[in-house]
Amino acid sequence: MTDWKTRCAQRKQAQLESIPKEWLINAPPTDRMNVMDIPKECGLLSVRELEITETVDVEVILQKLASSEWSSVEVTTAFYKRAIIAQQLTNCLTEIFVERALKRARELDEILKNTGKVSGPLHGLPISLKDQFTMKGLETIMGYVAGIGQYADSDSVLVEILYECGAVPFVRTNVPQTLMWGETHNHVFGRTVNPYNRYLTAGGSSGGEGALLAIKGSPLGVGTDIGGSLRIPSAFCGLYTLRPSYERLPYCGAANALEGQESISSVLGPMANSISGVKLFTKSIIDAKPWLKDPMAVRKEWSDREFELAYHGGGKKLCFGIMWDNGVVRPHPPLLRAMSITKRALEAAGHIVLDWEPHRHLEIYKNSETIFVADGGEDYRISCALSGEPLIETMLPDEGAHETTLEEPYVKRLVGPPQHRTTYELWNLHKEKRELRKSHLDHWESTVSRTGTGRPIDAIISPAVAYAAVPHGLNSDSFYTTLCNAMDYATSVFPVTFVDATLDHRHPPHEFYNHEDEAIYNLYDSGLFDGCPVGLQLIGRTQEEEAVIAMTEIVDRALRQYKTTNSS
Repeated sequence: MTDWKTRCAQRKQAQLESIPKEWLINAPPTDRMNVMDIPKECGLLSVRELEITETVDVEVILQKLASSEWSSVEVTTAFYKRAIIAQQLTNCLTEIFVERALKRARELDEILKNTGKVSGPLHGLPISLKDQFTMKGLETIMGYVAGIGQYADSDSVLVEILYECGAVPFVRTNVPQTLMWGETHNHVFGRTVNPYNRYLTAGGSSGGEGALLAIKGSPLGVGTDIGGSLRIPSAFCGLYTLRPSYERLPYCGAANALEGQESISSVLGPMANSISGVKLFTKSIIDAKPWLKDPMAVRKEWSDREFELAYHGGGKKLCFGIMWDNGVVRPHPPLLRAMSITKRALEAAGHIVLDWEPHRHLEIYKNSETIFVADGGEDYRISCALSGEPLIETMLPDEGAHETTLEEPYVKRLVGPPQHRTTYELWNLHKEKRELRKSHLDHWESTVSRTGTGRPIDAIISPAVAYAAVPHGLNSDSFYTTLCNAMDYATSVFPVTFVDATLDHRHPPHEFYNHEDEAIYNLYDSGLFDGCPVGLQLIGRTQEEEAVIAMTEIVDRALRQYKTTNSS
């Protein structure tokens, strides 16, 4: 067997050779941290291609495709070129298959020309996919050297449905080895960086999608989430996303880590620069009846009644709870400012905002993390042993790592070193998780006494992460996101603002919950984070995707109106 380092070098070279030479740009110097404007500056994209790729509302793109104002070939080409720019700036891609995607786009244009009808609700739309969604004839490397040369003989169910909906899958995006990191780095493709500041991470494990979408190299992407892997990159990269409930969307046929672990299911969801993209994707996939292709998919049709917030007072006067602090780590100043802005915007729009009281948060987190390592890390070791590559045990760069006072993530102290759990011990963890879910449900229901609406709090607003994007290797906080995976709450992320060094001053020292809380406090430097996106998450109930999307639209409108009013 060729040694693993040689295999990585060969695969990375093959990736470079898959890029059309005329799409290579003069890359900016490595010390240019913010590269968001390079697509406009580099000269590769025409005026029309810039117009196409700067259109962030997916609904508008689909309307122009359906009317033939834009062809699928030109839209796919424009986004492909911009995706290749993004790759040269952030290292966000894995699979690049230009001719295959353009062939698909040409076929869709011909169908529309000959029939006058679109091929589905996503007709002609290029869609990027996290490197888990198998596509026939392509490798699914998924962050492991052993994936090199492993070509799929069929499409995953999601890809099947995307084709039926008329979409054009056109690139696949980078992930971390093991998938279980909030950072994106592996031995095969290397590290993905954040285009807002390349010194900082784009998050993980859907970090390739995050970086690509941030720089508008894709109109709509698909990632996955088991502990925050959709929401963390979306928050770091200024995007919208949806973490749906277990099995609401079809995962069958996709590659994964910890595949036999079914107590806390990994879920897939959309990532986009507009909430319209989130809604269109979710509705299109559900309308395709995924339960007919995936035996695990929930047989639940899209509900316009739920989207109209029938169980939330019709959306006229919602009551939101804000989780200012989860009792484990305190958010950085920009996150607190974002929550204050959101509270004022919602109140100005006529809604009620109350403080949310965290409930058994640390117990929930400890239970989840113990379930994740119940195999003692064997899943990771076996996957690495197939190629001989070493298991990555830190995401810190080999050179130039940012100084940190966090010697050991709190989760390691909380859970202890990975160890094999007996079947009985694992069953008890599952039993404990069910009890925690019931306890959290009762806690939520009890808020009916405080809202004044006759309903419990409609949704919770909180940080997705305690900070904006951090230097590479330092993303240790998944306390806010894992709550939703364990409780199976449908959850969105939406952008609110950007870090502003003139406003977001360090807060005075406080009594720290634990050493990680202290390390996160000490990490804050407004100059380091200046200009980075700040997003929040909106937490709804289980199997409540339609309502969560609708409430996110309401929050988004309120924020836009508030900013307009207060800037005039």
